[in-house]
Amino acid sequence: MNTNIQQRSVKILSTGKYLPKRTVTAQELADKIGVSSRWIEKKSGVMVRHFVADETTSQMGAYAAKEALADANLSSQDIDCIVCANTVPEQGIPCTAVLIQRLLGISDSGIPAFDINATCLSFVAALDLLSYLIDFGRYSRVLIVSSEIATIALDWSDHESCTLFGDGAAAVIVEKSPASDASAILASRIETYSEGADLSQCLGGGNKHHPREYAIHPDRFVFQMKGRAVYRMASQILPGFLQRLFEPIGLSLADMHLVIPHQASLMSMRLIQKQLEIPEESWMVIAHDHGNTMAASIPMALHEAIRQGKLNRGDRALLLGTAAGLSVGGMVLKY
Repeated sequence: MNTNIQQRSVKILSTGKYLPKRTVTAQELADKIGVSSRWIEKKSGVMVRHFVADETTSQMGAYAAKEALADANLSSQDIDCIVCANTVPEQGIPCTAVLIQRLLGISDSGIPAFDINATCLSFVAALDLLSYLIDFGRYSRVLIVSSEIATIALDWSDHESCTLFGDGAAAVIVEKSPASDASAILASRIETYSEGADLSQCLGGGNKHHPREYAIHPDRFVFQMKGRAVYRMASQILPGFLQRLFEPIGLSLADMHLVIPHQASLMSMRLIQKQLEIPEESWMVIAHDHGNTMAASIPMALHEAIRQGKLNRGDRALLLGTAAGLSVGGMVLKY
């Protein structure tokens, strides 16, 4: 039994990704909202993003999952748990993981399927929680899917926020590391400061404001974010947070081969990178041609880091992000 509660002998076996069929350029979006593409480039830095055409959240998740399964040379029957880790479910009931299970063709399998929601940190939270269950033998091989349609609730009059986001999905298959394999989660931590709860929110969609109110109060059903306030609060928390994350394992940022941040916005990412003094070659950025895909952004960036050869077996990586709440989360892993 692993007596180190920080380290878990868990391996990321494979990854997959899906981007919607519709590609939206900065110029196309600029024409839609009445600004220039140069303004979008300066404010968000996102020059290309993908919007759903006819895809659903569960369809995108299933596409990404099938790619991850193919990459590992597995079938869906080789999975013994399915978790959807995202911000917005496809529907109220049942949870999105159930719909993904059905699309994978295993609706009669009995394989448990459930959702975990920590907004933009959902993937990190799911990987953290499930890694303990894998390490202690509850599950052998888990499929974690983050699939997001961010564009459904954007306020198109809020130009700074609406130009940041894109849609898409990523999937990761996680299993117990063999005894001969050094792959592991070395440390993880999530902290929440609810004094920032109103900095990123969508008031509708739950049971507080019924959809029948939409005609009277449409503002309650769109995403609202005070981006500068989020950045200020996160930047104050991050240095101490990273010290609390790294100290128990005797490592630091300098020991990381790669830092994979939540792709919130290129402007905030540049400021955080500068504040933390992270070298350009160690900072994984995909926001310029993906946008902010909420909970899918970290596993998407992880997928691209592996695909592009920026993260190789044996390398140490830091997954780092913020989420509505305000929450800050990080995970140190040996890939």
